[in-house]
Amino acid sequence: MMKSALAAIALAALAASGVSAQQSAEPPASPKWVTLGTNGGPLEIADRSEPANAILIGKEAYLVDVGDGACEQLAKAKVSLGQVKAVFLSHLHFDHIGGLSALIGLRNQLLIPGVLTIYGPPGTKDLVDGLVAATEPSAHAAYGFAGRPFADPASQVKVVELVDDSSVDVGPMKVTARQNSHYSFAPGSELDKRYKSLSYRFDTPERSIVYTGDTGPSRAVEELAAGADLLVSEMIDLDSILSVFKRSGPPPPPPAQDMVGHLREHHITPDQVGEIAGEAKVHELVITHLVARSPSAADLMRYHSIIAKHYAGPVMIANDLDVF
Repeated sequence: MMKSALAAIALAALAASGVSAQQSAEPPASPKWVTLGTNGGPLEIADRSEPANAILIGKEAYLVDVGDGACEQLAKAKVSLGQVKAVFLSHLHFDHIGGLSALIGLRNQLLIPGVLTIYGPPGTKDLVDGLVAATEPSAHAAYGFAGRPFADPASQVKVVELVDDSSVDVGPMKVTARQNSHYSFAPGSELDKRYKSLSYRFDTPERSIVYTGDTGPSRAVEELAAGADLLVSEMIDLDSILSVFKRSGPPPPPPAQDMVGHLREHHITPDQVGEIAGEAKVHELVITHLVARSPSAADLMRYHSIIAKHYAGPVMIANDLDVF
C-alpha cells in the first residue's frame, strides 16, 4: 500500500511538471547531423544545394552554415523554423550565409517567439546588422493592416562572435571553435583581424561531432577532431576543377588565378581529408561541401580508395538531406 501511494505521488508530481513517466525514463537524445546542402562553392548546381547543415537533438535544431535554400531544405527535412534555436557560421563567404536573410526574415514574418542566437567569426555582427536592416521594411508593412504592433527584427536575434579556442555552452552542447586555414592573411594584419574561418566541435555526453567548414590543411583542425565520433569534412577534387580551367583555353586572367590559388591552398583533397581523419582517429568520416564537377560513380570510388590509404574507418560521401 505504501509503495502504491508513493508511486501515485510521483506520477502526480510528474504530471504537474508537464513531464510524463515515459518521458522521464527516456535517455537524452543523441545528436543527429543532417546535410541540408552539400554543394562546394558558389556555383549553383541542380542536384546539390548550397552549404548548410543541421544538428537535431530531440525537437531542437541548430544550423551550421546557412547557404542559399537552407529554409527550403529544412522543410524537406521536416524541421520547422520554430525548432531552430541557434546558428553557427564557419565563415562569411556568401555560399555559406546566403540563406541567413531568409531565416531571419521568415521568423519575423511568422512571429516565431524567442531570440535566435547567431554564432560566428569576427564580422558576423556587421553581417547580421545589415540583414536586420534589410528586414525592417517587411516588418513595418507586416500584413498590410494599420495598428499592428511592430515586431522589431533586431529584438529577435543576438550575435556572439567567436575566435580561435572560443568555447560556449549552447543547449545540451559544449561548442568549441578553432581558426582554420581557409584564409592566409598575414597573422596580426588588418584583414586577419577582420576575417577568420572557424571549424567547430559539438560535444554532448552521447556524441561528439566535428565540422571542418572550409579549410586548407590545418593542425588546429586535427587537434579539434581528436577522437571525435563523427568528422564532417569538406573536400575538393582539385584535378577535376583544374581541368575545367585548362579546357577554357588561354591562361586565366588574374581574378581566376586568385581562385586557382584559393582552391589549391584553402581547401583539402581526398589525401588530406584521409590524413586528418587518420591522425585524429575519428570513428566515422562524412564528406560534404564536395568541390567537384558532377563526380561519377568511378570518381566516388576513387575518393574512397585515396582516403582509405590514410584512414581505415567508415567513409560516407553525403548527398543533400542525408542523416548521420
